[in-house]
Amino acid sequence: MAKTRVELDGRTILVTGSPGFIGANLVLRLLSTLKGGTVVSLDNMNDYYDPALKRYRLGLIGRAAEKSEARHAFVEGSVADAALMADVFDRYRPEVVVHLAAQAGVRHSIKHPEDYVQSNLVGFFNVLEGCRRHPVAHLVYASSSSVYGGSTKVPFSTDDAVDTPVSLYAATKKSNELMAHSYAKLYDIPCTGLRFFSVYGPAGRPDMFYYSASRTLAAGGTIRIFNYGRCQRDFTYVDDTVEGVYRVMQGAPARATGPDGLPIAPCALYNIGGGRPENLMDFVQILQEELVRAGVLPADYDFEAHRQLMPMQPGDVPVTWADSQPLARDFGFTPAIPIREGLRRFAQWYAEYEAGKPAAGN
Repeated sequence: MAKTRVELDGRTILVTGSPGFIGANLVLRLLSTLKGGTVVSLDNMNDYYDPALKRYRLGLIGRAAEKSEARHAFVEGSVADAALMADVFDRYRPEVVVHLAAQAGVRHSIKHPEDYVQSNLVGFFNVLEGCRRHPVAHLVYASSSSVYGGSTKVPFSTDDAVDTPVSLYAATKKSNELMAHSYAKLYDIPCTGLRFFSVYGPAGRPDMFYYSASRTLAAGGTIRIFNYGRCQRDFTYVDDTVEGVYRVMQGAPARATGPDGLPIAPCALYNIGGGRPENLMDFVQILQEELVRAGVLPADYDFEAHRQLMPMQPGDVPVTWADSQPLARDFGFTPAIPIREGLRRFAQWYAEYEAGKPAAGN
């Protein structure tokens, strides 16, 4: 697909979902790179997981902003708040929007579906409305590899039919793609959706397996490994994910007019994954080894005694595998940081972060 170059220096960029995991790392990248302009980050700081981790990331952003040539403004609030979002767009007039705010988590969606309707559907609608009222050069938004459901065709391609989601979370992400396409067509808004694949790394989400498993193991507990370990995941280190987002931000789908005189929807989709699925048992083995290396676990740790193999759980899938060729073709980039290096960085961060937390009751 033809691209229009989007210059980021000097622009006002809105990043929703910062200081979430990917959002915070993207804002840090922008603040370290931009030559002028303003980065507006927005998050509701909810307690889906410990807000202390979001405050930690926000602290990193604050320190980076002090050294940056760009300005930074943080807005606390929900994308589902229509009045707030209208005010943000009216006040800041962002020229590039990266929408990463969402209620995440497949299993949480089984018990609390209402959270996903508000955040992922109503919230995205408010973002689209803001982009319609104040036309932007590019809207980049987060989708998910979850939209592929239980597909057995691998690797997963953005050309595949994704009409059979196995969780409400996945259904809301597929809905986002459809909503974006309709707004791109009706209002000529350049939109790019990114299907993220198992993003991991330092200061990640505590509900993700690698993080929750580290906590369990450090406490002497037993981790549960589903589908009896017969799973594969296209794990993507957060720096690779952010590099993909950063490059995509600068290449908006080109506007064009069809034979009917109406806009051809300037809309694109990409997988952000390395195209190298890892066996879950290998991932767990490397994680445990790196936790030992970082001093989180003792050198004589008994790995086998702290694993419990379980059947598949609802909403999960046996394999994720990204076709990353379109990303390489259009943006010259493929995620490449290997699992060993990524988990080593995480384990080192985890050891330092957990050691620095106050003890319970302090």
